[in-house]
Amino acid sequence: MQGNNPIFGRAEGFNGRHATYDAAAPSAEELQNMYAAPSATPVQTGRMTYDDVIMKTGITFAVLLAGAVVGWMNPGLAMIGLIVGLVLGLVNAFKRNPSPPLILAYAAFEGVFVGGISQIFENYAVSGRPLDGIVAQAVLGTLGVFAATLLVYRSGKVRVTPKFQRGVMIALIGYGIFSLVNLMFMWFGSSDTAFGFRDGWFGVLIGLFAVGLASFCLILDFDFIDKGVKAGLPAKFAWTAAFGLTVTLVWLYIEILRLLAILRGE
Repeated sequence: MQGNNPIFGRAEGFNGRHATYDAAAPSAEELQNMYAAPSATPVQTGRMTYDDVIMKTGITFAVLLAGAVVGWMNPGLAMIGLIVGLVLGLVNAFKRNPSPPLILAYAAFEGVFVGGISQIFENYAVSGRPLDGIVAQAVLGTLGVFAATLLVYRSGKVRVTPKFQRGVMIALIGYGIFSLVNLMFMWFGSSDTAFGFRDGWFGVLIGLFAVGLASFCLILDFDFIDKGVKAGLPAKFAWTAAFGLTVTLVWLYIEILRLLAILRGE
C-alpha cells in the first residue's frame, strides 16, 4: 500500500515501483541456498571491528608522531600545538559523529605539543643536571602502563560498572580543578618552581594519582571499544575509539614525563 507522504511517494523503495516489487518470488532451492549461506561478517555489514580500531588508532598515532618530529625540531611551537590541539580536542569530544579530518588534525597539533614539550624536558636542567634520557623513560613507562592496563582489563579482574564510571568521573573533575588552581598559581602566584604545588614528595603523590587515574580512563576506553564491537556500532565509530585512546595516552605520557622530572630533580 502506498502512503500519503509525498517524500515516500516519490521514493522507489516505498512507492511500489522498485525492481524488487516486480521480481518473481524465490524458488524453494534458492531459499535453501540463502539459508545455508554463511552469515555476513561485521565488515560486510559496515560494523566496527577490533581491526578497524587498531588500524584507525595506528593512522592517528602515525600523524601524532609526524607532528612530534616537527615539535621536537621546533620546540617554540609547543604552545601553539597545545592551544590548537585543545580546541580541536574539545570540538571532537562534543561532535555526535566522528570527523576523521578533525581527529587527524588534532593528532597533528597535539603531536607538535608533545614533541616540543619533550624536547624541553630532555634539555631542562634541574639542580644543574640535564634530564637527558627522560623522554625514552617516559615512552617506555607509557607503553608499560598501557600493556599492564590492557592485561588487567582482559583478565576480567576490573569490571566497568556505573559505580566505577562515576568514581572515575568524580576523580577527573577533582583533578581538573586542582590542575587549574595549580596553573593559576604558577602564572600569577609567587611560585619559583616549574610545577607549582606539584613539587617535592607532594608532587610525586599527585603524579602517581594522575597516572593511576589515566590508567582507569584507559580501562573505560577499552570497555567502550569492547562493548561497541559487540553491540555492532557503525564502523565510523572506530575513529571515536582512536581519538579517545590518543587523548588518554598523550595525557598518560605527559603525567609520567612530569613525574620522572620531579623524581630526578629530587
